[in-house]
Amino acid sequence: MILEILYQDENLIAINKPHGLLVHRSPMAADVSEFAIQLLRDQIGQYVYPCHRLDRKTAGVLLFAKNKDAQVQINHCFQEKSVTKEYYAIVRGWTEDALHIDYALTNERGKSQEAITDLSTIDRSELNVPLGKYKTQRYSLVNLRPRTGRYHQLRKHMAHIRHPIIGDRPHGCNKQNRLFKEKWNMMTMMLHASSITLPEPYQLKIMVDTSEVFKSMMETLKLTLRT
Repeated sequence: MILEILYQDENLIAINKPHGLLVHRSPMAADVSEFAIQLLRDQIGQYVYPCHRLDRKTAGVLLFAKNKDAQVQINHCFQEKSVTKEYYAIVRGWTEDALHIDYALTNERGKSQEAITDLSTIDRSELNVPLGKYKTQRYSLVNLRPRTGRYHQLRKHMAHIRHPIIGDRPHGCNKQNRLFKEKWNMMTMMLHASSITLPEPYQLKIMVDTSEVFKSMMETLKLTLRT
């Protein structure tokens, strides 16, 4: 697999991570043999250091440092909350125009952690597709801006406000996921990391277009990405 490089300088490199690719080895996916960090290292002939995480099921901008000093500096920016990440998601139902989600999440050690996400709705649609007691299905295309970086934060926050991300398992809606699989043969999670913005001294914004499967589902669901 050849990774698409979105940006590169002497300190940083960003790729367009495809759906289904792990960032690095994980005991939860012992059968997987390809990882973004290994593929990128082999592709550019240089060791790289991950600056943040993306879920295996999430596609989009993934940033690496080319040296340890750059990684430490970027990690400091994340700790200071001066890095801005934005995502697109297709979710069940019609979301509010704008929403500030402040809902703490519990980590794997049972500790409650502050978790904040800002949401803005880009578009909404309604399809004449029956499911259960409903004759039509409603969907929203949203922009999500996490202010904290908790595990599965966006997926859990959208489930919390009852607008789960389409294709999300286990936090999503099983009925919707089954509908998308049976009607459109779609099992990919509709979450896309669209951009990352770094503060000084980098003063850099890295963006990437949505994947073909994401574009296809927007067209199917009659959702339009207005930028």
